[in-house]
Amino acid sequence: MKVLAITVVVLAVLFTAADRLAVHYADKEAAQLAKEKYGYGNTTDGYLDVSIEGFPFLTQAAGQDFGHVTLTAGRFSIDTTSNTQGGYLHIDRLHLNLRDVKVTSLTARSAEANLATGTLSLSYKELSGVVTRLAGNGGPLQVSQAAGSSGQAARVKVSGTVGGTALNTTGTLLAQGTELSLTVPGAERASTVWRVDLPAGVGFTAARATADGIEISLVGHQVTLGSSRYGG
Repeated sequence: MKVLAITVVVLAVLFTAADRLAVHYADKEAAQLAKEKYGYGNTTDGYLDVSIEGFPFLTQAAGQDFGHVTLTAGRFSIDTTSNTQGGYLHIDRLHLNLRDVKVTSLTARSAEANLATGTLSLSYKELSGVVTRLAGNGGPLQVSQAAGSSGQAARVKVSGTVGGTALNTTGTLLAQGTELSLTVPGAERASTVWRVDLPAGVGFTAARATADGIEISLVGHQVTLGSSRYGG
């Protein structure tokens, strides 16, 4: 009985070790696919982490059905929809919780999540930098918190100098679909639209200005992971 008990313990340890090695490899592969498809981690200081939760992983992999997968990316860059020079914006952090993920095609490396929730964060420092670049002639513009965020529109204060004229206005950052639209009254050149590449089926649901930056909520149902870059 003693030998049997030791054997069971050894096998359990070996299985756990194998399971953890397998999930580590799968996490890295999934992160690489997300980087290639969505452009996350496309800067020198960007990061991307995918974590397949739950134990044992090997049982989930055999059934091609995963209960909970998280994706966290930060410091990646997005561009304006019009590809305006200097209009790029760094995303501070994107976090996605994917529930009930089922592999739909191994050859196409695609899957579907029953539910996705998450948040996207923008810093005022990055927003200040991009509106300054877009405004062109003038001194640096500062973006900060303003009261009055409602629904999918976050209100921001924009102050500084544009074309030799002092600017002190309240702008709006609208998060709708997969696009972020910034409107800056008095500095129209700084008003622009960015597209965030998200898994098909995920969209923005709310935006609010906090003391540290803009926090945007996301949600999606029957979310497609993989296949074509846009819309799939």
